[in-house]
Amino acid sequence: MSGARRAAAGALLAFACCAAQALPSTFNPVIGSALLCRSQLDNAYFHSYLTTAFGKAKKHEAGAFWFKGDATLWGKPVLELMVSDDTDPTVFIAAVIDSTPDELAEAIRAATGLRHTAVDASQYPLRVSKPGSVIAYHQGKSKIYCARYKPLPPGR
Repeated sequence: MSGARRAAAGALLAFACCAAQALPSTFNPVIGSALLCRSQLDNAYFHSYLTTAFGKAKKHEAGAFWFKGDATLWGKPVLELMVSDDTDPTVFIAAVIDSTPDELAEAIRAATGLRHTAVDASQYPLRVSKPGSVIAYHQGKSKIYCARYKPLPPGR
């Protein structure tokens, strides 16, 4: 094999190794359950999980690490995922979904049986589930999140 071919083969192998990896098979149940408030929220765990799935956070602002990647939840494209840092009294996980809130609420109900009910009759009502997940209108799309206050440190 010539030097040029060897170099090209090495570059191709390096590119293949560093190309975007497939999402973990656990993405839908792990992240979906967290967004629906059906699992324990631990921002360090979710930060690590999302870093493994998507690479380094695209930004860190407004009390959250922001991730982008190719993913779907409940059959809808995920545009961004956020997980809280430690600057807020709550721990949260959130996602911006390319879907209207009504469409997302119906997709979640069809996939999981969980209902999100509008809290009022306004033009853009929040939709809340019994476990506490919230779907909000976000610039023509949906933001779904689960937030909990952090537990008190041991001994308090």
